[in-house]
Amino acid sequence: MAGLQRELWSDGAVADPINEMEPPTHRPMAPLAVRMRPRTLGEVVGQEHILGPGCLLPRLVRQNSFGNLLLFGPPGCGKTSLAEVIAAETGSTFIRLNAILSNMTELRSALQSARRAPSPPILFIDEIHRFNRAQQDSLLPDVERGIVRLIGATTHTPTVYIISPLLSRSHLFQLEPLTAEQVRHYLRMALKDRERGLGASSCDVEEEALNALAETCDGDLRRALNALETLVIASPVGTHITIGDWEAFGKERHLRYNRDGSEHHATISAYIKSMRGCDPDAALYWLAKMLEGGEDPRFICRRLVIFASEDVGMADPHALPIATACYDSCETVGMPECAINLAHGTVYMATAQKSNSAYAAFGRAQEEIRTKAVQPVPDFLRNQPKSLAKRLGAEAYIYAHGHKENVTGQRYMVSPKQFYFSGIAGAEKAVAERMERIRALRGKPDNINLG
Repeated sequence: MAGLQRELWSDGAVADPINEMEPPTHRPMAPLAVRMRPRTLGEVVGQEHILGPGCLLPRLVRQNSFGNLLLFGPPGCGKTSLAEVIAAETGSTFIRLNAILSNMTELRSALQSARRAPSPPILFIDEIHRFNRAQQDSLLPDVERGIVRLIGATTHTPTVYIISPLLSRSHLFQLEPLTAEQVRHYLRMALKDRERGLGASSCDVEEEALNALAETCDGDLRRALNALETLVIASPVGTHITIGDWEAFGKERHLRYNRDGSEHHATISAYIKSMRGCDPDAALYWLAKMLEGGEDPRFICRRLVIFASEDVGMADPHALPIATACYDSCETVGMPECAINLAHGTVYMATAQKSNSAYAAFGRAQEEIRTKAVQPVPDFLRNQPKSLAKRLGAEAYIYAHGHKENVTGQRYMVSPKQFYFSGIAGAEKAVAERMERIRALRGKPDNINLG
């Protein structure tokens, strides 16, 4: 350790090993997940993509030359632990705030403490996405002048929830969920560690039970350690814990899914892309994850309605009615039964022929409107009396139903331009043939009124 790490709490009080207030890791009654937090970069489990050999972050920490860091990743992947390790490795004063609990007064107090520090302390803000714009703005002067070195931790997409000036002044590192093998490795360490872990209990956990625990924690090491601790505490000293004990304990599995955070956005994206890629199995899997995680089924229905026009479009004219029927079913039936309707709609969209021609055509029309001079509406298309049009000498509107195949040859834009290009998938193949016929009829002078 490069030097004595001191920790400042939100009220500015100093906590170090010689004071009565001990840092959380050293409190004897702290949860196992807190006691087993890594003390050095070498003890950090996983995250090889940012901590492995040759990576930037370890070099910056070794040289104590890092600036402001934003750590983005799911719960239990090690964001807080990494921040504490960086402070310990560099011997930096550590000011800790939680954006859920802290207000502007506490934030100002922490910044004032930082200004009095002999060297720039680390200001760690957990759940930094919970700070509003004004609170984030208030960090900028001290961050800009190097009064503090900010480490922010968030489970939400930084580019959405963190203001741009703060993003531009920070290095962004994305942490990944831990693999089941990495979780198993750490659980074994906790079982053997007599100082900080569960070694004193002498409990032995069957490998099959350990595997099940690691598999079902969804890469969240904190959840896995807490579950292991509860399981061991509930068992007599020296017990052999089996897969049956774990199954009895883990009946109520809490799925990691935040309806307003990164998992919400990531899962709906996977769902849509699976349907677009014609994979009904993957789409059903992501649908099940969302519903089991408590997602509002109406949100999923709205995405289905959009998908029906954006991705299926002209290739299958039944897609949009089915999507809207799914929405109606969710409104009238509700959960859990409407999951059946959603499964129906999901499989239909995933297996349907795809065409984004209408969506792409509208995009071209929008671009034309936004970037070019807007064309006036031709006089004959305006809603005005025929007598007025005649007096003005305007071209007369030609009623399409009186012409062969309802095609008049009249131009409906001053300067015609093609935006829609027919695809050839599914029902749109017939549309493509029809458009070819329409273009041929428009050019024929004998396409006369048949009425």
